[in-house]
Amino acid sequence: MHRFFVDIDNIKRDSIVITGEDVAHISRVLRLKTDDEIVICDGQGMDYYVAIEDMNKYAVRTRVLKKEPSKAEPMINVILYQGIPKGAKMDVIIQKCTELGISKIVPVVNVRNVVKLSDEKDERKKVDRWQRIALEAAKQSGRGIIPRIEMPIEYERALDEAAELDLAIIPYELEKNNTLKEIIHGKDIRYMGVFIGPEGGYEDKEIAAALKKGIKPVTLGPRILRTETAGSTVLSCIMYEFDEMQ
Repeated sequence: MHRFFVDIDNIKRDSIVITGEDVAHISRVLRLKTDDEIVICDGQGMDYYVAIEDMNKYAVRTRVLKKEPSKAEPMINVILYQGIPKGAKMDVIIQKCTELGISKIVPVVNVRNVVKLSDEKDERKKVDRWQRIALEAAKQSGRGIIPRIEMPIEYERALDEAAELDLAIIPYELEKNNTLKEIIHGKDIRYMGVFIGPEGGYEDKEIAAALKKGIKPVTLGPRILRTETAGSTVLSCIMYEFDEMQ
């Protein structure tokens, strides 16, 4: 069933109005008609099953048939602190991590970042585009929320934020003892942070700073993963360990 997100202000008790770009998609691309049923999500984890009542070029009006909490949202909230990669790699990271159940993605400015954002306007433009990618991936994968893509922040600030979570980890190729499974197995974790370094990797002082803040280093095995692979790999393992793949 086709799925759309709307602003919560568009949701009334028995009716929901869809506006914006989705109107043309519903009428011209999908060619849906009166009484066709779709799913509308409020972006906060509630799904509304609705039937189309009428539409024009500005709005699609629907009546609510039933509502229920989204079945696609994991119980654990995972935040990805991602070193900003070059090219379209960030697009792939956002898309795949959204599909896998990420709660939020925070682009992080590290010492060895290949990409250098020029100014706040450039940052906002990139974040807006990344947020649209998250929206489309959330629709496709049946998510109940749209993961928020934050404005880029400095690494030190990211460490401060992550230190307040139930657990935060940083995969590191020189770590030989702590495995991801050992760190998370049997733990009661509601909010978890995952640090993934940029293409140039972490500097020693960055790892030292993370350890000082209580971020746990983990090994991902003998193979070194690319930055666009590591986040989704770790997230897959977390979701599996917390029975979110059933």
